[in-house]
Amino acid sequence: MPPLVELAGITKRFPGCLANDSVSLTIAPRQIHALLGENGAGKSTLVKIISGVLHQDAGQIIWCGTEVTIRDPAHARALGIGMVFQHFSLFEALTVAENIALGLGTARERVGLRDRIIAVSLSYGLPVDPDRVVHDLSVGERQRIEIVRCLLRNPKLLIMDEPTSVLTPLEAETLFATLRRLASEGCSILYISHKLDEVRALCDVATIMRQGRVVAHCVPREKTTSELASLMIGRDFLPPASRRVSVTGAPRLVVEHLSLAATNPFGTALRDVSFSVAGGEILGIAGIAGNGQGELMDALSGEILAPAADAIRLDATPIGKTGPHGRRRLGGCFVPEERNGHGAVAGMSLAENFFLSGQLRGVLARFGLIRRARTTDFADRVISRFDVRASGTMAEAKSLSGGNLQKFLVGREMLLDPAVLVVSQPSWGVDASAAQAIHQAILALAASGAAIVVISQDLDEIMLLADRIAVIAAGLLSDPVPVAEATREQIGLLMGGVASHA
Repeated sequence: MPPLVELAGITKRFPGCLANDSVSLTIAPRQIHALLGENGAGKSTLVKIISGVLHQDAGQIIWCGTEVTIRDPAHARALGIGMVFQHFSLFEALTVAENIALGLGTARERVGLRDRIIAVSLSYGLPVDPDRVVHDLSVGERQRIEIVRCLLRNPKLLIMDEPTSVLTPLEAETLFATLRRLASEGCSILYISHKLDEVRALCDVATIMRQGRVVAHCVPREKTTSELASLMIGRDFLPPASRRVSVTGAPRLVVEHLSLAATNPFGTALRDVSFSVAGGEILGIAGIAGNGQGELMDALSGEILAPAADAIRLDATPIGKTGPHGRRRLGGCFVPEERNGHGAVAGMSLAENFFLSGQLRGVLARFGLIRRARTTDFADRVISRFDVRASGTMAEAKSLSGGNLQKFLVGREMLLDPAVLVVSQPSWGVDASAAQAIHQAILALAASGAAIVVISQDLDEIMLLADRIAVIAAGLLSDPVPVAEATREQIGLLMGGVASHA
């Protein structure tokens, strides 16, 4: 059969950056085709060109044997190209159904939309409630909306950019079954992921990019995970060794009988949550999206205050009634789950974004004036130490790829020498090399004596980093157990809420 889509010599330039350098790619019908590369390799630019968001400066797109110029996303959808972006394009004040309706071209397409959303989401194992307001949903639930919105149009080519980055292993397996079924029914899939094990299990072929160019093609299942990572980064890949430490110091972070009502009708109440983390220790908190992780993060960071001051203590100081600035002054640092809008302001420079959370511990202001040279120096150190691919400290946060912005946000908090670090989804959407750098930095920070809480849906990540692991389900936190004694079956039962919690 002739190719579904062929790219020939696609080139795209931005000021100071050659994002795509004469890229050629062929996707066959019914094929699940992986597009691999480090953050900043040019993958997102390429798929934005295919989906009509950007226009190439040079090169051809041949669709079903005919050269086409894809004018805009609506034209791409009309051709049969669907795109699930890594960063959500949702209006938080609207319902699920209203968000999906915005992407439909005609009134006829909106007839019976609510029932179709329910039917499609259930048949693909990604249930969403069409009447829920988006701002009440977890990141994982928002990802389901993006996928369902795309599937409603029965695409011929489905492009997926990090679709499992916020899904649990069980949700990911359900998605893989859906993608295999779509491929068998005639839909081709272009799949971007930094999770190389899932690429090996799912994808038929892979195209690998580095610095804007195609550098290799392969059959993923014929390569090891390390070989794929080495092709992506251009050198041998050595994952960090897990570490286990003996912790004898006093707890630096203590949470005792923390209960909080849900802040909205669809939120999750925290119920009698208790745990402690000593200096040098990493506590991993696992769970399915929407089970109270966001509420716990808000409570720990001070965005939501506890009913009692001593419900949360940092180095023996009660902070339950203290806001974010006060907690940062005492040595608390925090990396939220959502990097865009919560962790960083998209239109601000990296230096300005460093100032937002680093002004107190970095002493970045004096007499009410910003110390710009000092702020820029801090931001530059993060860029250098964490290999953030950006044009400099004045680059706007929105100009960075997702993985590079994540490296910057983690590095920003690390450089502030925290006593306690709470980080949610530390390697969400980052490539193997960047994840390695983030993990190594977390391990090094723990070794220096900080107490660290890692909230993650990636069990592999938690098993690698944590000394103890607890699971949150329906707002209840299980008793933490040593990772060496935990089994995946045990953790899976806890995540499903079918085992006892503390």
